[in-house]
Amino acid sequence: MSFEAFAIQHGLIIKHVVMDKWTRVPTEDHPHKRNGAYIWDGRSGAVQNWAIHDKPICYRDNSATYDPSIARAKAAKAEKERNERQRKAAAKAAHIIKQAREDNHPYLTKKGFEIKGMVYDGQLVIPMRIGNELVGCQLISQDGTKKFLYGQRTKGAYCGFDNKGRVVLTEGYATALSVRRALKSARTRYKIYVCFSAANIAQIAAQNPDCIVVADNDPVGIKTAKNSGRDYWVSDFDREDFNDYELRVGTKDAGIALATVVANVQSGR
Repeated sequence: MSFEAFAIQHGLIIKHVVMDKWTRVPTEDHPHKRNGAYIWDGRSGAVQNWAIHDKPICYRDNSATYDPSIARAKAAKAEKERNERQRKAAAKAAHIIKQAREDNHPYLTKKGFEIKGMVYDGQLVIPMRIGNELVGCQLISQDGTKKFLYGQRTKGAYCGFDNKGRVVLTEGYATALSVRRALKSARTRYKIYVCFSAANIAQIAAQNPDCIVVADNDPVGIKTAKNSGRDYWVSDFDREDFNDYELRVGTKDAGIALATVVANVQSGR
């Protein structure tokens, strides 16, 4: 199997192969986003589709010639370039956040929130941190299109709302806002982490053994929640996330449903 065929098998859409660096590409499940990536040096490589992989999937062509010294030099160069891209992305995120202003945003209104957010150049800005370190941000346009900064770290990154309670993981920002509003209604404490992708939910769940996963009701969301080994909440309506659920049943009932899951975890049931 060629590397191109291997990439297609894992859902990546590659128009032409770029050598020797991680390259972002669309995927079959997200054809309008760059939700996949690959690297290929002519002999070995890897692919990752963030919707289904929590780490890169490796590939090797054993028929190709191999020079270990060249491979080491390429790896060192790639690592240096990756670190520089991450540094620039973090600096750009800091600049964006400094320049952003609190304002109304159509995305928040559409999702049912009468609150202001941090807005920069018409885009809603969601800071992304690993620990206390700012590593990037998610930008959400007025039509709901989401993107990260080029080169930023995303694995292990999150946006948090801390009310000194149980850790609750969500994939999206609007879902997290609905979780926060619902748990406040139910007078239940929380520590919410927006994980930004299903693969990152798995990453952060591994670091939080007593967390709860609030999953989207789609194949990837349910699979991620089950594989995390953590207690989870999921709507009984197909393709519905917690934000959709809250808007459908109301904040009070949504809070009661989610608070029940939190209480069960706390009591060990």
